[in-house]
Amino acid sequence: MGDHYLLNLYECDPRRLNDEDFIRNTLEEAAKFADMTLINIMSYKFTPQGVTAIALLAESHMSIHTWPEECKAAVDVYTCGDKAKPEVACSTIKSYFLSKQSTIDHVVRL
Repeated sequence: MGDHYLLNLYECDPRRLNDEDFIRNTLEEAAKFADMTLINIMSYKFTPQGVTAIALLAESHMSIHTWPEECKAAVDVYTCGDKAKPEVACSTIKSYFLSKQSTIDHVVRL
């Protein structure tokens, strides 16, 4: 059915983690670089801090949940088909948040 990547980002730039527009742009750029078809992006900025954003893709979805106060983000990238490059999306997101440490798990959905 697809590939599901679970990316945990640590030691990120807290300003970027709390910038809703930056996060939306990051999802858009990650989709473009990873040959994904972006349908829509929804996001929500929490008070006093943190953002959740979801990109709906023709191939499935990407999501980002941030904790600026802890310099952390949790990212899901799930794609179906052979065209998309979810590893590129993960790498793009990691670099945009200036993450100094990360973990990644790959789950093959059958």
